[in-house]
Amino acid sequence: MGNDVFGLIYTGESSMQLRDLTYSRSVAAVPFAGRYRCIDFIMSNLVNTGISNVGIIAQKNYHSLMDHLGSGKEWELHRKRDGLFILPPFVTRDNTGIYRGTIDAYHSVMGYIRRSSQKYIIISGSHTVFNTTFHDMIAQHIRTGADITLMYNEVGIHHPDDQFNELRFNLAEDGRVTGIQLNPNQPATPHSSCDVVMMEKTTFEYLIEDAYSRGDTDFLRDVLLRKVGELKMYGWRYDGYVGCISSLPGYFNHNINVLRSEVRRDLFNPEHPIYTKVKDEVPARYKGDSRACNCLVADGCMIEGEVENCVLFRGVHIGKGTKISNCVVLQACDIQEDCELSYVILDKGCTVRQGRRLAGYDSFPIIIRKGSTV
Repeated sequence: MGNDVFGLIYTGESSMQLRDLTYSRSVAAVPFAGRYRCIDFIMSNLVNTGISNVGIIAQKNYHSLMDHLGSGKEWELHRKRDGLFILPPFVTRDNTGIYRGTIDAYHSVMGYIRRSSQKYIIISGSHTVFNTTFHDMIAQHIRTGADITLMYNEVGIHHPDDQFNELRFNLAEDGRVTGIQLNPNQPATPHSSCDVVMMEKTTFEYLIEDAYSRGDTDFLRDVLLRKVGELKMYGWRYDGYVGCISSLPGYFNHNINVLRSEVRRDLFNPEHPIYTKVKDEVPARYKGDSRACNCLVADGCMIEGEVENCVLFRGVHIGKGTKISNCVVLQACDIQEDCELSYVILDKGCTVRQGRRLAGYDSFPIIIRKGSTV
C-alpha cells in the first residue's frame, strides 16, 4: 500500500524555545535518546510503511543533518529509482533561497513533487517523535474519500510552553474535522495534531499553487485553517507515545521518559525498528566503584562516578567521585572528578571542570551550549 505514497519532510522549524540546542543545528538533527536524531523517527515510520521515495526540505543549519542522513543507506533509501532526496534552498528566478514560510518551501520543491510518480503524499515536520506505520492511515484515507487526513493523538495536561505550531481538532462522530485551532492558549479539545498530513499529490499541488499566488506563507494557518469548511478533512487517531520536541523542558522530559520501560517498548518496537546512522564504538565501561541506576548509556562511555536517571550519549566520560542525576548528556562530553550535576542538559563536546556544581529544575533544566567549558 505504501508503494503509491511518497513522503515530504520539512526540517526548517525554528522554535526559539529550544534555545542553544538549535544554535548550530536544525530541529531535525537534535540528538534524542542516546543515539538517535529527531528525524530518525519520521524517516523510519515512512520506510516501515513501504515508502521508498522521501524528500527532505532543508532551510538553515542543515550541515549536521546532511552529514547524518548521507545517502540514506541506513534507511535503505540509496536506490537507483526514487530513494532519498535532500532539497536545500537554492536560488532561481522564482526562488530567492530564503523561505518566508512553509508555502514558499513547498513551492520551491514543486519540481520534485511533480516528478514523483506516486499518487499520494504524506507531509510532516521533524520535531515530533513516535513509532508507527501509516498503513491504517492510508487505508482510512482511501475508504473515507477524504481530501485531507490529519494524524492526531489525545493530549491530557496542556503545557503552554510546548506550543509550537500546535493544531487542535474538533471532530464529528464519524471522525471528520469540523474545526481547527492553532496554538490555542486554552484548547477546547484534546485532539492534538502529530504533524502528519496525507492527501493526493494533485490536491497538494493545487493547494500550494493557490496559496502561493495569493502571497500566503504558512500551510497550517493559510491552508488548513481557512479551508476546514471547504475540504473534506478527517482525523486518524494514534494511541501510542508521542513526544513533541518544541521546548527545552519538553526535550528534557521526553528524553527522561525513555527511561520508563513502557515508553521504550512503544518508541522502539522491534516490529518496526527505528533506524539511524551507525557508528562503531566500544561498549560502555564502568570502572572501580562506579554505579549506574536507571540510566540509558550509549556505547563509548566511560563511567567512574555515579549516575542516576540519566541519558548519556556516545563517548561521555563521568569522572571519579562525580555524581549526576536527572541529566541529559550529549556526545563526547567530559565531566571531570568530584562534580555534582542535576537537571542539566550538556550539549555535544562540553567540559565540566573538577569540583563544579550545577543544578536546575525539572521544569527549567540548565542548558550548556555545544563545546562550552564550565
